[in-house]
Amino acid sequence: MNRATFLKGLAALTVLGACSSKFKRYNGPEVTRILVYKERRRMYLLHNDQVLKAYDIDLGFAPVGHKQVEGDGKTPEGEYFIDRRNPESSFHLSLGLSYPNDADRAAAKELGKSPGGDIFIHGARRRQDRRGADWTWGCISVSNREMEDIYSMVRTGTPISLYP
Repeated sequence: MNRATFLKGLAALTVLGACSSKFKRYNGPEVTRILVYKERRRMYLLHNDQVLKAYDIDLGFAPVGHKQVEGDGKTPEGEYFIDRRNPESSFHLSLGLSYPNDADRAAAKELGKSPGGDIFIHGARRRQDRRGADWTWGCISVSNREMEDIYSMVRTGTPISLYP
């Protein structure tokens, strides 16, 4: 192979690499519900009653029990929905949960505290984040590659059920 051919090939690979994106396209069945089983550390994307994808997950650093107040390190339990998308997340990509709901706000108010918020499904940890299996402040974490798939598959408004 001569040098000119090598350089042209290298340039083509560089251009193709620059075209890769964290934003994937998904043309499969609609994700109609997300199920999270905290104790099993598993999340499922469903189309009706059919499992489309399953993921191992990390949770808040205090994973047992329902999130009650800001800073408790717990991941919520109950019925919520995906209420926002963040393509510029500090954790690669993220999908926001509708936590806190009215009941969460009332329970925290009764304790004289804030319920917190900003609970997301998001990509992998950053270098400065705590180590160990459950490291988030109450979010659900998957790998960045998995988050790219999830972000392409799940629409705003999709219900999510979080179980103990």
